[in-house]
Amino acid sequence: MHSSSETSASPSVATILKLLIPSVLGILIFFVPITLGGKTTIPLDHMVGAVRGLLGEASGFYALALIVAGALYPLISGRWRDSTTERVFLVFKVLGVAAALMALTGWGPAALHEPDMLPFLFGKLVIPVGLIVPIGAIFLALLISFGLLELIGVLVQPVMRPIWRTPGRSAIDAVASFVGSYSIGLLITNRVYVAGQYSAREAAVIATGFSTVSATFMIIVARTLDLMPVWNLYFWLTLLITFLVTAITVRLPPISRIDDSATDQEPVADSGKRLQTAWRVGVKAAEEAPSLVASVWLNFREGLVMAISILPTIMSVGLIGLLIAKYTPLFDWLGWLFYPFVAIWGLDDPASLAQAAASGLAEMFLPALLMADAEFVARFAAGVVSVSAILFFSASIPCIMATRIPLSIGRILVIWFLRVALSLLLAVPAGYLVQALM
Repeated sequence: MHSSSETSASPSVATILKLLIPSVLGILIFFVPITLGGKTTIPLDHMVGAVRGLLGEASGFYALALIVAGALYPLISGRWRDSTTERVFLVFKVLGVAAALMALTGWGPAALHEPDMLPFLFGKLVIPVGLIVPIGAIFLALLISFGLLELIGVLVQPVMRPIWRTPGRSAIDAVASFVGSYSIGLLITNRVYVAGQYSAREAAVIATGFSTVSATFMIIVARTLDLMPVWNLYFWLTLLITFLVTAITVRLPPISRIDDSATDQEPVADSGKRLQTAWRVGVKAAEEAPSLVASVWLNFREGLVMAISILPTIMSVGLIGLLIAKYTPLFDWLGWLFYPFVAIWGLDDPASLAQAAASGLAEMFLPALLMADAEFVARFAAGVVSVSAILFFSASIPCIMATRIPLSIGRILVIWFLRVALSLLLAVPAGYLVQALM
């Protein structure tokens, strides 16, 4: 695959620039926080905020247009015929249109218009995701189309393979999720999987283990739980626990049983020649990359399709989850499954933390809302679990279902259970440690 003739000819200046300029721009846009108007965040987040500001009241109608398009898309493309899952999701998408209309018009039962119901879903989740996915997709081309993915992949192979059993290039997905959003991470994962560069198992590991909520959303969680005084400890420990849990779940069923054959294997570096191999692979990818316009258009189109695929289900499934959490004992019952993982650490009220952790299946923000007034260790653990669980029905699960990655709802639920149980086992002692350091 990589013959010596490829290595002997040195790349042209144009090719080197084609690798470096888009890659550096992509890194700046996704990973380097800047302060504008008193707000410090990544440039992509600033752009999304600016676009939302420009749209003003119209941002709600923009989101509604995407939701309506999302409900029509399976009908027009014929995808609703593909499987029972597709048909079930079509029903949820139509319900999503109804929920979005209610959110915009104020029509419908008063209980749905309480601040923690439709207004929260529509304003805090649907509109930002509807903006960040297509806008992020435009700039995603800079990050993944011109050789950076391949170059970094070779460099971080020694870490990614042994610990998470994924190729080096998956490191980009993990970081993109964390600084951008899980939807951006899943967009990359799906692109790379469809191109045959990830096996089904690798794509499943990344989708369920790396596609965390963004660091910006973690700030919202930390504020809700009054953890901002220990922000740095909370941030790094959550990151550590999330990826530690992933390292364990990849070795357990159902993930360990998923097919692991990829068509396009990542090049392996010779010993002592990792930098050379990384550079060669990156330059080769840049040389073969399509034009910037073609890359941007392809990514934008996929981003738009992903946005319309997930927004209607965020609206309907998210609302159902919030209603179940508020008006039924379902998550209280589910919480007893996690009781032993909390009780072992001797917390004052292990049941409420276990039940709050279970509610995260509906919406990742619920554990934070439910534990806002608890003691410090329980608050800290709730903050960690809401991030490290990764899988929730209001957004990330519909996101995964919108990709080509072969994960059924049953498999996703088993992975969710394992992630929450392991996260609780690690997060409670981490909370005690932070308390001791305060």
